[in-house]
Amino acid sequence: MKRLIIAAAAAALLSTGVSTGAQAQGDIPIAAIGPMTGQYASFGAQFKHGAEMAVADINAAGGVNGKKLSLVIEDDACDPKQAVAGAGKLAARKVRLVAGHFCSGSSIPASKVYADEGIIQISPASTNPKFTDERAGPSVFRVCGRDDQQGSVAGKYLATRFKGQRIAILHDKTTYGKGLADETQKAMNAAGLKEALYEAYTAGEKDYRALVSKLKAANIDAIFLGGYHTEGGLIVRQMREQGMKTTLVGGDALMTQQYWQITGEAGAGTLMTFSPDPRKNPAAKDVVARFKAKNIDPEGYVLYTYAAIQAWAQAASAVKSEDTKAVSAELAKGKFKTVIGDFSFDKKGDPDLPPYTVYEWKNGTYAQLD
Repeated sequence: MKRLIIAAAAAALLSTGVSTGAQAQGDIPIAAIGPMTGQYASFGAQFKHGAEMAVADINAAGGVNGKKLSLVIEDDACDPKQAVAGAGKLAARKVRLVAGHFCSGSSIPASKVYADEGIIQISPASTNPKFTDERAGPSVFRVCGRDDQQGSVAGKYLATRFKGQRIAILHDKTTYGKGLADETQKAMNAAGLKEALYEAYTAGEKDYRALVSKLKAANIDAIFLGGYHTEGGLIVRQMREQGMKTTLVGGDALMTQQYWQITGEAGAGTLMTFSPDPRKNPAAKDVVARFKAKNIDPEGYVLYTYAAIQAWAQAASAVKSEDTKAVSAELAKGKFKTVIGDFSFDKKGDPDLPPYTVYEWKNGTYAQLD
């Protein structure tokens, strides 16, 4: 791994990563990494917004241990190889914290780099259980839920809401998509409903009409989609073009305005699972207002990224050090007050936050169902 870091140091000057401000001597470098480009770039933008506001607020309050934070933004395009390369670049820049990645397929391989190089990683969004079940080291955490938790809620909901109806389980073959689809299938089956169809599709395509025709022929009433908003939006639109009223149900990857931009009114009635809306958390009120004053809706994982940096800053301040071993130990035992709520990490590095709930897209926005 050290060879990777040496090579990354040489490449750092050509890195796609950018700093949001000049780094002064004595500053503490931290990073946010996710899909800043590519089809999932809307989530990268969420990371960037959350990280920038968190750093600005922490610095305005005096920084961490008397030092300012300096933020580096790095792009992984949700590609595992680019994620590992990006992790090497961040290690070469000696960052103390990485808030990332978004895709589980990026977080899992990159976590080995961070663990080897003594960098704390806190993912705002990677939900695959393997990320912490097969934890690369004690410095690896996440502030979001897990697919087995999310799948349990989605599967039970499907079995109740669509009892006796024909359900299709679709996934995009990714670590996140297949993992979530399989957890949902397992919970739905345990609740007494068996799927009529289980299919994989290829992410990145533009034409899913053959898949849609298969769904139509099978008289599918509802689909659970283990995948992202781009493909989900196209599938919904193409279903409506074929006259299908089938309901799409998905996970947290549909929590972006880009989904509605793809579907328009065809997306009305889409259901998805996500944690309770952190924008409604009283602790987030002032931060949300400042985001909105900048014409930024802190949807999806904006506040989760903010919270990841908050938790690290509180732990580092508590131990009066940025040393990875000391801060990791504090993260493992501390209680953190953040914009997504108060929480502690368990022995795996998962937070004890409230369980998932169900949302619905309607009139260009989404809201939590009562």
